[in-house]
Amino acid sequence: MTDEARIAANLVRLRLDRDLTQEELATRAGVSRGTVGKIERGTTLPRAGTLRTLAKALEVHVADLVAVIRPLENVRFRAHTRVHSRGQILAEVSDWLAAYDELEACLDERLPFRFGAHWDPAWAKTPTEAANRARRAVGLGSREPIRDICGLLEDNGVKLLLLNKPRDSFFGLSVGCGSVGPAVVVNTWDRISVERWIFTAAHELGHLLLHPSEYLGDADPGSQDAEREADAFASEFLMPEKAFRPEWHATRGQPLIVRVLKIKRMFRVSYKTVLFRLVVSGQEKASVWPAFQSQHKARFGKTLRKADEPAAMERSEFAWDWRRSGEPSRVSRHDFVDDRLSRLVRQAVEGHYVSLGRAAEVLKITQMEMRQLTCEWAG
Repeated sequence: MTDEARIAANLVRLRLDRDLTQEELATRAGVSRGTVGKIERGTTLPRAGTLRTLAKALEVHVADLVAVIRPLENVRFRAHTRVHSRGQILAEVSDWLAAYDELEACLDERLPFRFGAHWDPAWAKTPTEAANRARRAVGLGSREPIRDICGLLEDNGVKLLLLNKPRDSFFGLSVGCGSVGPAVVVNTWDRISVERWIFTAAHELGHLLLHPSEYLGDADPGSQDAEREADAFASEFLMPEKAFRPEWHATRGQPLIVRVLKIKRMFRVSYKTVLFRLVVSGQEKASVWPAFQSQHKARFGKTLRKADEPAAMERSEFAWDWRRSGEPSRVSRHDFVDDRLSRLVRQAVEGHYVSLGRAAEVLKITQMEMRQLTCEWAG
């Protein structure tokens, strides 16, 4: 790829990520729209001064405009609607995976994908069976809640990236088993509930195990059946029936809303996941939904959203309303924290494998913030 083509691709990607038109970017940078157009078409090589003004307008470093972006292979990217920042998301994931791989190599800290060890898709006749096999593969008991899904994934060979993208149609993606995978990426935008973050992580693990053939290049799968299977996997993985049923039975003396909120907190899932399980398992009728709505309004003075009706949930995972504002008795964001990359960075810095500058690049913070972080390390 020529320098012109590389800069053109980077400029288009960064502009779209910020929802800017060529004219808006030109105005911010103090250049003509024609100049932006020529650069994006790759017909001209911009001068250093022009690159600096464009980088400032986009709030990035000049290096981001001239960087070589490694294409990602084995990606499964799905969103409810077209995501203009798709290219930027994939570029960030590619850069992060390369840095992660670099740290694992220099520290000799690679971990096997224990969920998929000796995995045979023929074993998993149903998503529920697959979820229970995956739990057993990493030593989870049949009734054991998952207290820390981030740690569970990271300790068993799945790289985890938390991205903050203001897009309510994009929840996450996954990278298949290959030279840098497997990896799971979760959108941790503040408007999306933490319960959705947790569900996304389990949902993408389900795809890694159930649908390995879909990780072919930069694929854009569209199968609703695959989405429903990954939903079923996530539901069972996070809240296994053998644990859910006795816990639900034990709360029979309490009002419906108390029972649901207790169970959701116990398993760190959305109240919608609990109600949906009750309906599809036959333990309750669909009337449980309006009953919960009524009790919720009586107790909290708030009516929940129509998108939470079971008919909508049966169509697709994307019909669910996962906004944080609509989740009662919410799980804290401190229940969803990635640790391993930060731990590897500390090991690499203290072992003099990487500089503070490179460590800051990996963690996407400034060098000043990196110095402050090293002062706050304890133990």
